[in-house]
Amino acid sequence: MDIALLLLRLVFGLTFAAHGTQKLFSWFGGHGLKGTAGFFESLGLKPGHTMALMAGLGELVGGLLIAFGLLTEVGAVLMIFPMLVAIFKVHGKNGYWVTDGGYEYNLAIITVAVAFVLAGPGAYSLDAWLLG
Repeated sequence: MDIALLLLRLVFGLTFAAHGTQKLFSWFGGHGLKGTAGFFESLGLKPGHTMALMAGLGELVGGLLIAFGLLTEVGAVLMIFPMLVAIFKVHGKNGYWVTDGGYEYNLAIITVAVAFVLAGPGAYSLDAWLLG
């Protein structure tokens, strides 16, 4: 079970952190802070720059915390909150399926983050190492 949690944390956490770098630094084909801020403004999330910075940092830090299994609950909250905003501001009106612009992907992320809180990060984590 601990190896499974480690694999899930690494893939899930690092992927989510990479999404944060898209928003912050334009890495991996992202639009960067300026582009994300403009998109957020168009959604009514103002001020766009501050909201984009918070979303990008939340995704980057939350993903890294999950990947390392450090402060797992905090990492999960930093992942869940932007996904809830995405559902309520963008995807919810489009139904479930991501192929229709729906919230399927966001709900999957929320579910995995909640599962990490319920299951814990496993033995191969900084939480386990620091808390003994």
